Amino acid sequence: MFDSDDDSPQLSAQALAALQEFYLEQQQKETSVVDKFSVGAIEEDWQLSQFWYSKETAESLAKEVISAAGKGGKIACISAPSIYQKLKELQNEDFSAFVLEYDRRFSVYGDEFVFYDYKNPLNLPEHFEPNSFDIVVADPPYLSEECLSKTAETVKFLTKGRILLCTGAVMEEQAAKLLGLRMCKFIPKHNRSLANEFRCYINYESSLDS
Repeated sequence: MFDSDDDSPQLSAQALAALQEFYLEQQQKETSVVDKFSVGAIEEDWQLSQFWYSKETAESLAKEVISAAGKGGKIACISAPSIYQKLKELQNEDFSAFVLEYDRRFSVYGDEFVFYDYKNPLNLPEHFEPNSFDIVVADPPYLSEECLSKTAETVKFLTKGRILLCTGAVMEEQAAKLLGLRMCKFIPKHNRSLANEFRCYINYESSLDS
């Protein structure tokens, strides 16, 4: 519409609001590119049973994994993208990390992303040699014996020995049976409340158990 005094173009309130919303969306997109490794930068997809850790939990687990991997260590994150994201945020240490994930949105992480379907546990890249990762951290998407059993095949193939598993408390017996893991004292928290109690399991001496 035009102003009657000088006939110069003026935006209506509705058009101005739409323009402001557009600029805000653009700003958010630019921020998301900068912060692409932030936990939550990629939204949860509940249909894929995705529930991201709180930032505090992600940081605690990432620091634990870095410590367990050691200098120059190699880390595999199976179905645990929020730990991978926090690892990248903390990458002032000497280590390498890969995220094995079914959700192809995480392909934004380039060569460090590996498409992973737990139903085909050994369908892995050729450069992933057996027992080549200093620690494997896994968070199977479903609380079922089948899902944990198949994920365990991947874990055992990749790890040199150290394992950190995050899953429901109801899987304690299966975690011990399949991977020789014990429940530790640390209790992980998520951004959203889960119906099932969640715990961490390890097979090595860890600060998570203190």
